[in-house]
Amino acid sequence: MLDAAIIILALIVLAAMFLPQLRDRPKWRAMVTPLASIIGSGFLVLGPILEVRYGSFAPLAMAALCALGWFFGAAVRANIRAEEVPDTAVIKRIEEVAQLALAFAYVISVAYYLNLFGAFAVSLTPWNTDFAARAVTTAMLAIVAIAGFSGGFKRLEQMEYASVALKLAIIAGLILGLAVYFGKVAVAGDLVVDAPTLGPWDSLRLLFGLIVTVQGFETARYLGKSYDADTRVAAMKWAQMLATAIYMVYIALLAYIFTPNAHNLTETAIIDMMRVVAPILPAMLVAAALAAQFSAAVADTGGAGGLIAEFSRGKIPQKAAYPVLIGAGIALTWTTDLFQIISYASRAFAGYYTLQAVLAALQTEGTKRYAFWALAALGVAITLLGIPAEGD
Repeated sequence: MLDAAIIILALIVLAAMFLPQLRDRPKWRAMVTPLASIIGSGFLVLGPILEVRYGSFAPLAMAALCALGWFFGAAVRANIRAEEVPDTAVIKRIEEVAQLALAFAYVISVAYYLNLFGAFAVSLTPWNTDFAARAVTTAMLAIVAIAGFSGGFKRLEQMEYASVALKLAIIAGLILGLAVYFGKVAVAGDLVVDAPTLGPWDSLRLLFGLIVTVQGFETARYLGKSYDADTRVAAMKWAQMLATAIYMVYIALLAYIFTPNAHNLTETAIIDMMRVVAPILPAMLVAAALAAQFSAAVADTGGAGGLIAEFSRGKIPQKAAYPVLIGAGIALTWTTDLFQIISYASRAFAGYYTLQAVLAALQTEGTKRYAFWALAALGVAITLLGIPAEGD
């Protein structure tokens, strides 16, 4: 019965996403890109990590992550508003370095997305091993490189809206399943309230290493060819608020219905957890993972190639950058694990956000300037101190 309700709700949300009244609204279309980036993979990996490491404080940790994302988003929004003001030489130089930092972060995020793709692709098969997952990831990285080099990205990018629609539909079904299961556990008096498994300092450092799971809002800044500044600022705010609402409900429901087990903290731990909630959810989550991670990887590969071409003033053609970017992704895939890649990506994006905060501080006046300098200092701390969330 619950499986049927989950499927029906997911289908309703999916159909609603394609209603012309919604799909064709410019403000909604502008919001979809940052929203898709923010919740692209976080809902697949964040739940088990926060539940195991923070126990009953998982919702507080989630709120802190969302707040960090909002504050860094404020810096990016300030820079969107300042686009019409002529840039000084210093501003231009910092902008160029920020673009290079973002391209570097995108390289790591592509490895993150496709390693998650590989892990979920084999998770429900007899070949559920690290080697098989890495082999799938390598194959997908090669496909992305070939598509980019042959000019096939445009066709792949057209899948973005369908991928976002599917992802939101499955998240709706997931939250319904969690809500029903939470109710059953609560009525039975079996809610789980556990202490964190980390001390305060390591808890803070782990949060720093998870910033990538709420990253993606900055994509609104680079929609300037399609939308004006006010629309992009509003799109980022609404995307962050909706993503925060989704994340907070998700973590609040998840944190108190399972006994944390660090030994079971793997890339695909959410599948085993959701199998208990409703039998249909594991297959739906795999479908969401495959669709979402591939489209996100395509978008970030294209973004990184474009930024490198722009930074080099055309000396490095966009297509020529793709094999190098994908080669770096393959190296990461075979020399580290997903939790390490999440930490690396978080620190790389924190470096980019630090530069955005510096730009915002240089282009604003009054108390906001000091707030942005403080945010830049926080960004440096995150870049240097973030740690991964390996299982024990």
